[in-house]
Amino acid sequence: MSFFRDLKVAARSLARVPALWITVALTLALGIGANAAIFSVVRAVLLRPLANSDESRLLYLRQSAPGLGQDNATFSVPEIKDIGTGLKSIKELGTFSEVDFTVVGLGTPREIPAGVVDGNYFEVMGLHPVLGRLLTPADDGQNAAGAVVLTYHFWRASLHSDPTVIGKTVRLEGPTGARSATVVGVLEPSVPYPVSTEIIANLVTSPHHLSATMVTGREHRMTEVFARLSPNATLDNARAELQTTYGAMVAAHPEVYKPEDHYQINVTRMHDQINARANTILWILFAASGLLFVIASSNVANLVLARAVRREPELAIRSALGASNSTLRRSLLAESLILCGSGAIAAVALAIPMVAVLGRYASRFSARANDLTLDFSMVWFGIALALAAAVFLAFIPRLPSADSPQGGLSGRGARVAGGSSRRLRIFAVTQIAASFLLLGGACVLMKTLFVLEQTRPPFDSANVLAVNLPLMSYGKTPLQVDEFYREVQRRVRALPGVEHVSSGFGTPWRDDRGLGVSFQFAAEGAKRDNGEDFRAKFRVVSPGFFDTFGVPIKEGRDFKDSDRADAERVVIISQSLAKMLYPGQDALNRTVRWTDGVIKFVGISPEPRRIIAVVPDFDDENIIPAPAMTIYEPVEQEQGWTGRLFVRTKQDAYSVVPAITQIVHELSVDQPVEKASTLGDVRAEVLTPDRLNAIVFGGFALVALLISVVGVAGVLAFSVSGRTREFGIRMAMGAQRRNILSIVLVEGVAMAAIGVGAGIAIGFALSRVVARYVTEIHQPGSLAFIASAVAILGAAIIASAIPASRAAKVNAVEALRAE
Repeated sequence: MSFFRDLKVAARSLARVPALWITVALTLALGIGANAAIFSVVRAVLLRPLANSDESRLLYLRQSAPGLGQDNATFSVPEIKDIGTGLKSIKELGTFSEVDFTVVGLGTPREIPAGVVDGNYFEVMGLHPVLGRLLTPADDGQNAAGAVVLTYHFWRASLHSDPTVIGKTVRLEGPTGARSATVVGVLEPSVPYPVSTEIIANLVTSPHHLSATMVTGREHRMTEVFARLSPNATLDNARAELQTTYGAMVAAHPEVYKPEDHYQINVTRMHDQINARANTILWILFAASGLLFVIASSNVANLVLARAVRREPELAIRSALGASNSTLRRSLLAESLILCGSGAIAAVALAIPMVAVLGRYASRFSARANDLTLDFSMVWFGIALALAAAVFLAFIPRLPSADSPQGGLSGRGARVAGGSSRRLRIFAVTQIAASFLLLGGACVLMKTLFVLEQTRPPFDSANVLAVNLPLMSYGKTPLQVDEFYREVQRRVRALPGVEHVSSGFGTPWRDDRGLGVSFQFAAEGAKRDNGEDFRAKFRVVSPGFFDTFGVPIKEGRDFKDSDRADAERVVIISQSLAKMLYPGQDALNRTVRWTDGVIKFVGISPEPRRIIAVVPDFDDENIIPAPAMTIYEPVEQEQGWTGRLFVRTKQDAYSVVPAITQIVHELSVDQPVEKASTLGDVRAEVLTPDRLNAIVFGGFALVALLISVVGVAGVLAFSVSGRTREFGIRMAMGAQRRNILSIVLVEGVAMAAIGVGAGIAIGFALSRVVARYVTEIHQPGSLAFIASAVAILGAAIIASAIPASRAAKVNAVEALRAE
């Protein structure tokens, strides 16, 4: 009961210093709340087990060719057969190929990300249905009926968990034709990998996957491979066995696996593979929140310790009146508990909305971050730390001696605070060093974002609208398909305000898979020193494509409608490619021909093609443009409709979207019109993760800096209150106010300088250690260190200004009389 009375007294005492109470509560709320929210994200994304059964035995196989710049070259069917033969450490392989289907029969027709898999896929992945059944080996083969499994997210979000969807027949339209299929099941909630698929179908739904070129083409790679470890086998066993098998395969086919391409294979656990993209950014974010917690804890210790020292005269009076040390400790504990307890409660209130915000942020890097909730285990841990801190802070201050309680009464209490003042300075320097580290990281991200934002693309991106019109061929001949999309372009070109209309291979920056296509080729009169063929990006565009993007033709002519399949084969090449092939010479009218082994599998002719024009580099892959080695072919001579419509307008590009949609649906009601967006907005969307990184880390750094400013100001305020007599003597001996002002300012800047020095040393060491393990981290340059140091020192001067001004106003006579 006496402790409850101590709590009431402590609450009344703290109510008289609301600024202290609020500051401590908010500081703890930020420290605990941020860590709880971020740990919730880290645990859900990186640490939580997958839904897949026995996930520790689930593996992901990766083939790469560093010599070709391919980190993940996927696999071809012959390669899968070769590496899967005779394996002992791996029980079974399952395959997945990314395909975009336009689905007709499940609401409004639309193009959705999908995958086609073999019958072993779900068994290998260890997944189960929540409705119906999954695909099995019985669904393999040319004569199998088309079958589709819906992902749980698609079933719930798009079909509103409709149980009657099982048994429905749908039509799947793809680049290689249309197929019908029956919905046979709904997959349990799981992580969609390697892409965010919405439906998963059997191989027969994609005519391309059953073609002879797909089945026999060793270089026709488009399949991801998953595996399951055999009982008692280890990851090292599987890696060694696979590398041996793979080495034998590479040696058997030297014409495909050229030494300079450095083909290799690796295998990782599925859990690690899924987390690979989010792993670095989330652990760095967690480290940043840890620094924020250190800063917050140091600041709370500063504030509470300073208050305890100021209360020494009060404690001395109570001791003189008979209060025991245990009674005094209990009163300090009650006050610390109220301060830290209120901070912990505020932390819970802050962490709940923060985890929602961070979840949306993390979803940019991992699908596992969707629908996150607060992990209360970290909240309880934070609260426990807060309570432990309360006990710690209650027993740190020195109590008046039982033998000599008059120290606090005689005015020597201020002088007793020397040791406490040193501890306060240590806490303040710790805050500054941690703040410096956060600021340095934020500066690196800000600089990266600034460079990206300021880099201008080599083409017009403001008034160019990109629209997805996926290929629809059901019930049409190839000629009818071509005529449909020509008519769409003719009608759109006639709309008011439209300047140019064309089609292209992929939307700049957005269509990663298409834009990464490149092939080897030979060029008339050009040879490489090593005798190998050249390699260039492959693009199929319509006449007027370069006018649409505002890219002038430097030499020659644009494609024309007469550049059809029965006419001379022609190409346009980029300026950098022309300079590489023919330095100081004219590239026009030379011939090039594709020599890559893949072209025979994807329907590209090896016939010679005449260069009819050279255009400026058009880098449609990178935000920061790089030299573009690109060959453009006319759409009528290659693949037909490319699926992407580009419209250049005089006014707001979005104003023509309703008219375009109306035109398309007048010609075909089932044709989807999707992802209408200006290239400027596409670019902004691509930059969103970098922008979010800068905002999140910048926010952490600003909060840390604010807390540090409060800490420095608190230390100096405490120092000023303890040195009143000293300042009075100085002024009595002739010191000017500016001298007192400079003494306090120098003290604040000195603490900041020590903190910055410690931060630089720690940051330099950490950057070197992290660089050994995380190669994609940008190393902070001198600019980041300088900017962070200037910000810290500037903040220290601001934080020192008020205590310094107070010290300069000390009245010498009153200060000496009070002493």
